[in-house]
Amino acid sequence: MLRPLATIARSTAAEAIHTRFGWLLAAVVLLGFSLVQFLAQVAITETREIQVALLAASFRFTLVFLVGLFVITGITRDHNDKVVDPMCSLPLSRGGYYLGKLLGYSLLCLVSVLPLALLLALFTTPDAAVLWGASLFLELLIVCAASLLFGFAFGQVTPAVSALVGFYLISRAIASIQLMAHGPLAEAGSFSQAVMTRLVDGIAYLLPDLDQFTRTEWVVYPAAHWPELLVLAGQTLIYVLLLAGIALFDLYRRDP
Repeated sequence: MLRPLATIARSTAAEAIHTRFGWLLAAVVLLGFSLVQFLAQVAITETREIQVALLAASFRFTLVFLVGLFVITGITRDHNDKVVDPMCSLPLSRGGYYLGKLLGYSLLCLVSVLPLALLLALFTTPDAAVLWGASLFLELLIVCAASLLFGFAFGQVTPAVSALVGFYLISRAIASIQLMAHGPLAEAGSFSQAVMTRLVDGIAYLLPDLDQFTRTEWVVYPAAHWPELLVLAGQTLIYVLLLAGIALFDLYRRDP
């Protein structure tokens, strides 16, 4: 099974080259570097903190968007070119096809994170840049698994991207939503409030807490946050396996 996995992973890397994903990443790095140099000229106080905060936030959201869109368009292209259907006619190849895609996109995420972390290291400590880059890589693994699931499930770019954006934004904001649901401003003793609170708690239990990933304060105020990275790695493993299981179930239930 290793040879098909390697073949599919290589085709994914070739797809990134043909679609000029590297040029987009280089443009992101150049724009980010230009932005921080501009801020250095206009900022009055805490210049370094402002630079590294905006640089880290812009890198994070841009790379999440680029990777998610790249994965979905690649899966949609395979679906439209009837690549997935022949795979479904070979029962032993469905899991290999999915794992090969996931491996290829994971390697792409790793290669994409490295230059961003290196650039960020120019404005913060090396340990903070490595921690930020490792957390971003874990976050992108969840985004890749979710993008593969939505790409397989919908087979079209628009609904798949919409589902991914909704999944990501809710996962980022669910902690704040849960806090408001349990806050003092909530109407105590109300049946509707109790139902809403239980619903929010249930959604928070099912979704990854992406608000804890790739936090900007790690690079603005460097400190030892390595134990938190282990918790994020465990969360990533759980949700990647969960999303992969759902995607494989969708693949295997299709008629050959």
